[in-house]
Amino acid sequence: MIESWVIDDGSGAPVSSDTVREMLRARIDKGQLETWLSSSSGRLLAFVTNHERAMMSLLDDEADPGEHAVDPEAVGSSEGFVLSNGQHDEYPNEDTVPLEEAFRILSHILSGGAWPPDSSWTVDR
Repeated sequence: MIESWVIDDGSGAPVSSDTVREMLRARIDKGQLETWLSSSSGRLLAFVTNHERAMMSLLDDEADPGEHAVDPEAVGSSEGFVLSNGQHDEYPNEDTVPLEEAFRILSHILSGGAWPPDSSWTVDR
């Protein structure tokens, strides 16, 4: 069965690997820096950005601690990750990836169901 994804905002708007970048970019441009996507198989994908970097987590279900993309070469930390509840977060840069790479990773997950094998970014569980 092919897994399908929607943005968890009540709209039920389907998201494909071809449209994920444009859909998230539109949300970011409106100030919606946190996005949750859910799949037809029950998996969840969390994405939060500060316009430059993104923190991404992939969970098998709500109880799963999940995996997240990491950038082990990055140093320092970045702030400006604003959650939908208004909370402002700061993350170590090693726990985030550059925004454009995040879009590429998301596209791969939505089309293939898994993290890209050719990514220079690693996954931490």
